[in-house]
Amino acid sequence: MTDIRITVNDQIFTAQLADNPTAHDLIDQLPLTLRFRDFNHVEKIAKLPRPLTMAGVPAGDDPEINDIGYYAPSGDLVLYYGDVGYWNGIVRIGRLNAQDMSLIERQPDGFELTIDRG
Repeated sequence: MTDIRITVNDQIFTAQLADNPTAHDLIDQLPLTLRFRDFNHVEKIAKLPRPLTMAGVPAGDDPEINDIGYYAPSGDLVLYYGDVGYWNGIVRIGRLNAQDMSLIERQPDGFELTIDRG
């Protein structure tokens, strides 16, 4: 597990990235500032500068609230605040320590978030 720091509107969250090839590929891109938008009222998504590897990870997953994921078909980093169910192309790459995702959930489309090593 690798600790990361996520900053939104001067609020800092901590998270741990998983020990899998997709998460390691994200770590190699840090620090990142990404522009997020809401998707289906259950997740916030942002396009990454380049795709992450899918080598050595399951074909899909069913993420939980507070998970950080990667959706390979669109190349998006995803912060889950609702239940999305199982989808092919999802890789769980980490988990936010935040007890309450309401700050992320309330952010308007176009909000920026910075991710850096913890």
